[in-house]
Amino acid sequence: MIVSDKISGYLRSLIPDNSEILELIEEEALKGEVPIIRKDMQDLLRFIIESRRPENILEIGTAVGFSGSFMLSYGNKDSHLTTIENYEPRFEAARANFKRAGVSDRVTFITGDAEQVLKELGGTYDLIFMDGPKGQYINYLEDVLRLLKGGGLLVSDNVLDNGDIADSRFAVRRRDRTIHKRMREYLFTLTHDPRLVTTILPVGDGAALSHLKQPSP
Repeated sequence: MIVSDKISGYLRSLIPDNSEILELIEEEALKGEVPIIRKDMQDLLRFIIESRRPENILEIGTAVGFSGSFMLSYGNKDSHLTTIENYEPRFEAARANFKRAGVSDRVTFITGDAEQVLKELGGTYDLIFMDGPKGQYINYLEDVLRLLKGGGLLVSDNVLDNGDIADSRFAVRRRDRTIHKRMREYLFTLTHDPRLVTTILPVGDGAALSHLKQPSP
């Protein structure tokens, strides 16, 4: 854990339960060892969704549809989710879970490589949730910022790599060095890009919140 287990456990004990169907989808995903957003990240995301009330949401990394169903369940009843997933074995589970959660009529589910899909997407989004392959975040960024509405929020999950992001690249296993290097580049870019105001929080496995500034008149 990035923060102490004692504090994390106490804070998780304060998080209210989700709906019965969301709890069931989460339980099934964990049993199947499908990576989904952690409880403390859920709490942060719930706060963001309920306070900002985004109408159009873009998600990169559908998995089995838990986080997408979660965001639509706490958002406006007319909000819409566009979500991208490239791992075929999860396609049917995601579609089924959107239907079980009662949100499938508000979901545009795109299958394919996110880097290519993002280049072809148009329109703008109030909220973009980045939860795909961690080594690709930096490659997605320019298209993500093109699609993010001025004043919108980019939420990037799992950015601290269980705290290893602070280590020297030589302390990281050789096979993980490329992802480590790219994530450090991504976080540096988020925090130094003049178009953005970014804060990085030790929530879950790390969350970066990046506000896209409104263009000057």
